[in-house]
Amino acid sequence: MNSPIPRRLGAAALALGSALLLAIAVPLSASAHVSLEENTATPGTFTTMTFRVPNETADGAATDKLTVTLPGGKSLLDSVSYIPLPGWTTDLVTTKLDKPIVDGDSTITEAVTQVIWTAQPGSEYGPGSEGQFKLFVGAIPDVGKLTLPTEQGYSDGSTVSWSGAIGSEHPAPVLYINDAAPASDDPDSAPESTVNATPAAAATAQPDVLARVLGGIGVVLGVVALLVAVVGRRPARKAD
Repeated sequence: MNSPIPRRLGAAALALGSALLLAIAVPLSASAHVSLEENTATPGTFTTMTFRVPNETADGAATDKLTVTLPGGKSLLDSVSYIPLPGWTTDLVTTKLDKPIVDGDSTITEAVTQVIWTAQPGSEYGPGSEGQFKLFVGAIPDVGKLTLPTEQGYSDGSTVSWSGAIGSEHPAPVLYINDAAPASDDPDSAPESTVNATPAAAATAQPDVLARVLGGIGVVLGVVALLVAVVGRRPARKAD
């Protein structure tokens, strides 16, 4: 009579392989989201917003442009300044307000509504690395949250629009003020990444890590397959 052990080991091998592949897929997909390093702020204060922008392409294209759209109306930020990023130029796009805002002795007639970073030749960064783009903004408005649609540009001419809702494929970065940040949008849960390292070296980081992990999975599954083969060849014990 055939022993059920080989079949059980085979099922265990399949389950183990599926679990390991899922464990890899989840961190890789999560790390691809554009997010704020610190995603909470207090009304009336000034704060630094750091956009974490991983390169999430699989075809080797480099990130060479980032555009962040800032909110208007009650969510308007009176003051926006950028922190220079070596190898990148930064443009602040201002828009004339439909209705001027009186702030003490000053009257605000226009505001920064968009920030555009563009890489100079050789400063783009490839897969496996992450850019960090910083803005110093304020005063923080007394609202629930600020949604910050972001567009990521690539050297092959393609773009990814990070403007969706939380939980979508391409969620927009969000700064939470009076609203509580949901657990799924906690920046502390994101894996650490290379930050604007030497572009040529950083471009190979992710593929190398993935290759090592997949190699480890292959070893584990190979051992399980060997056990299945050995047990399957053992003759059945004769009945007394």
